[in-house]
Amino acid sequence: MAADSTKKMTEGNPLGLILGFSIPMLAGLLFQQMYNLVDTIIVGQTLGDSALAAVGSTGSINFLINGFCMGICSGFAIPVAQRFGAESYDSMRKFVGNSIILSAIFAIVITTFVSIFCFQILEIMQTPEDIIELAYSYISIIFFGIPVTFLYNLTAGIMRSLGDSKTPTYFLIMAAGINIVLDIVFILVLGMSVDGPALATVISQLIAGLSCLIYMKKKFPILKLKRSDLKLGPHHSQVLISMGIPFGLQYSITAVGSVILQTAVNGLGTIAVASMTAGAKVSMFVVCPFDALGGTMATYAGQNVGAKNIPRVKKGVWTAQLLGTIYSVFIFIVLYFAGRYILRLFTSTDIVIEQAMMFLLANGITYTLLAAVNIFRFAIQGMGFSTFAIYSGVMEMIARILVAFTFVPMIGFSGAIWASPVAWLFAVIFLVPGLYYCCRKLEVKFNGEYTHHL
Repeated sequence: MAADSTKKMTEGNPLGLILGFSIPMLAGLLFQQMYNLVDTIIVGQTLGDSALAAVGSTGSINFLINGFCMGICSGFAIPVAQRFGAESYDSMRKFVGNSIILSAIFAIVITTFVSIFCFQILEIMQTPEDIIELAYSYISIIFFGIPVTFLYNLTAGIMRSLGDSKTPTYFLIMAAGINIVLDIVFILVLGMSVDGPALATVISQLIAGLSCLIYMKKKFPILKLKRSDLKLGPHHSQVLISMGIPFGLQYSITAVGSVILQTAVNGLGTIAVASMTAGAKVSMFVVCPFDALGGTMATYAGQNVGAKNIPRVKKGVWTAQLLGTIYSVFIFIVLYFAGRYILRLFTSTDIVIEQAMMFLLANGITYTLLAAVNIFRFAIQGMGFSTFAIYSGVMEMIARILVAFTFVPMIGFSGAIWASPVAWLFAVIFLVPGLYYCCRKLEVKFNGEYTHHL
């Protein structure tokens, strides 16, 4: 029998299940973005626009590396969700054990690589000379914490795959509070520069990761591993890598386009970088519901594929898209009327506020596309087609590169603000028919298995 801490998503009203699962995830994401916002507000208001630009200039490379790490962990959780949905618990535990070993290996290799080449990457990105030292001080500490990123995201991903989206949220909220306190202590009390917020982020995430690990050991008897579960097996490790690497690459391929776009924006000067940073920080906060819906659909689709219920997967996807569309309309109205007041939390420079507002409105009017990108992509990945989902990331990358090499040189910052909307459009054109292609493949597979057993 499954443990009490787990939750099945293979039966019941999809709307209620999706809301019940996504709301705790949303709360966690909001608190995570809240302490990111606090970092930015404190940096912008106490250390100035140069420090704000320095932190912002690392955003795309941070997403490239840490997004790859988080993607790997999300991919590792998919086979766990599928085996849980199929009630194949012995195999599920072997996947959990193998994912722990593989995560440790990836963490060591990635941390070593980026630590060696961090400064050179910032130079290649044409980070302005007046902020490159600050940027390096910030991002080098963030990259040193990559093993911590693996710890939290793997443990949280495993719990979510078993239907528990609340507990990782509680620990993330706790970490957010700790992060805010550490920000104040490091910057306002100890007088640290941008290295203070970076260190606070790593420490708070470490506490969240350790808390998840301890909770899992005590509250999930279904995850009680044997020594044999912690030995890499050819089948289980191959399945995990085939899920994790494409999941991570999807994040990174998308980020490559962002890095190239950031490089183009860096060439426009510090004011442009600060404007993009302020706008992106607000945007990252308000798009959390789309991330929550995406994460929910990965678990929902994974468990229902394990239960071989493809019509239920499709119904859940469109239910989630309806929720995403309703929210898109609501948040655009909020940004239109309140955006400038929100941006003043980060900076009092009028030109930065006006350019950041242009960025927010261009993104906000197309948020329904972002909702679709997250919902359809994560559903496809939850169904087991991680490699297929990479192609949507390629489409996003191509779109951002096109904007970086065409719109930005021609019209400057006004062109850069349309990079994400164009990227989302390219991805959606691929993902919607892609979902139905994947559903059809699984239906044929399951019908064949049924016929074979007859």
